[in-house]
Amino acid sequence: MKISNTLTGRKEDFVPQGDPVKMYVCGITPQSAAHIGHAMSYINFDVIRRYLIYRGYNVKYVQNFTDVDDKIIAKAAPLGITPLELADRNIGEFLSDMAAINILPATVYPRVTQEIPSILALVRGLVETGYGYEANGSVYFRVTKLNDYGKLSHRTLDQMQAGARIEVGEDKEHPMDFVLWKAAKPGEPSWDSPWGKGRPGWHIECSAMNLKYLGEQIDIHGGGADLIFPHHENEIAQTESFTGKKPFVRYWLHNGLLQLGGEKMSKSIGNLITIKDFLSKNSSDALRIFVLGSNYRSPLTFSAEVIEAAEKGAQRLSQALQSATGTKPLAFDGEVYRTRFVEAMDEDFNTPQALATLFDLTRDLNRIEADGGDASAAKQLLRELADVLGLKLESAGKAADDGKIAETVAEIYRELGKTPGEWDEDAAKAMTDVISLRAELRKARDFAKADVLRKKLEGIGVNLKDTPSGTVWEYKARA
Repeated sequence: MKISNTLTGRKEDFVPQGDPVKMYVCGITPQSAAHIGHAMSYINFDVIRRYLIYRGYNVKYVQNFTDVDDKIIAKAAPLGITPLELADRNIGEFLSDMAAINILPATVYPRVTQEIPSILALVRGLVETGYGYEANGSVYFRVTKLNDYGKLSHRTLDQMQAGARIEVGEDKEHPMDFVLWKAAKPGEPSWDSPWGKGRPGWHIECSAMNLKYLGEQIDIHGGGADLIFPHHENEIAQTESFTGKKPFVRYWLHNGLLQLGGEKMSKSIGNLITIKDFLSKNSSDALRIFVLGSNYRSPLTFSAEVIEAAEKGAQRLSQALQSATGTKPLAFDGEVYRTRFVEAMDEDFNTPQALATLFDLTRDLNRIEADGGDASAAKQLLRELADVLGLKLESAGKAADDGKIAETVAEIYRELGKTPGEWDEDAAKAMTDVISLRAELRKARDFAKADVLRKKLEGIGVNLKDTPSGTVWEYKARA
């Protein structure tokens, strides 16, 4: 199993340090509703986590919330609520959005405002060893004390310094020094510290949370490519300085960024599509197929056309599971597909090839059913592999569709003067009974009624298919 490591710039064999695999992914700053750029990142890391579990690893997964931040403070004021109230509201909506797109919950969701003691202990340790220094109530990290600063972004200090400057009100020794603890401003949330009231800098929180919940050395650290510098670069600097130069992260993984209309999706540009807006028109499986159709490290371009194609792909997979199956025993080699899937995912989580395997499996499954064969083993394998990719494989509005099918079958029974069964909204049971009814009508040579029954079903999108081993059905929702 090989993983691309941003730190070394090459693919490496995955050899975790122990059990469980320790995985940290940078979370959101809950200033507003989560958008599909967030979804892209968390879908990718959710699938990586799911695959590790599928391969037999235990995974401890930590994802933070930066619930105090300049932007949260600025957005809360006009709303007449506290920054913490705004963060709480948006965190609740975020977790709801994550559940809607089938993201496994993190093992721990630490929040900055709940981790102040751990953050202060880390800042204090850096000051005591000379890596941190206080200036007018703020504390900065001294980058010139390191000889390997820039190793993640593969740039030297001189290269990084080009264009950098000291902002008004900052008392840095060097333009690239970064803040560990920010002196309080009037009216902003603050906490007591040895240097006066203040709040944590952005980078320090993730180091403190890693140390508390995962330890001094972890296996996987993930986030968007835009976090490589300065956020993750600074995490390495402060964490390894605190722990005595112990290698902080074994594998750094970064996902590509989402573009809309040729531009990166971002709050500053205002070209955002929220997760809720997307799901009001599309399925979560379509979103996953769109994201997983490219390698996690690649950038993605959002368009109506690619989402439409992804939706059709999701429907193909889900319809394969919902159609009835025959009984004839036909040859099916599931291990061929399982092996292809594992080989793809073992090669740096090659989700495009993994998805292609699912569609090939679906084609084989449909062939078996067309020949009247028993496709139950193929369906079970499709569910197994789809679950690794977090696909639900449910038709859009499945409950409503099932109710419509059961209701139509009941109507057919009543029109034929027969008592309908108690199917409620169980489409599968209703269709089993109506297929038996049609067979009785045909056996009695009442082809006219049998044809009316068939046409009534076709009217709502249910097609009957007579095969050598019996009649099977499939449902395609009418627009």
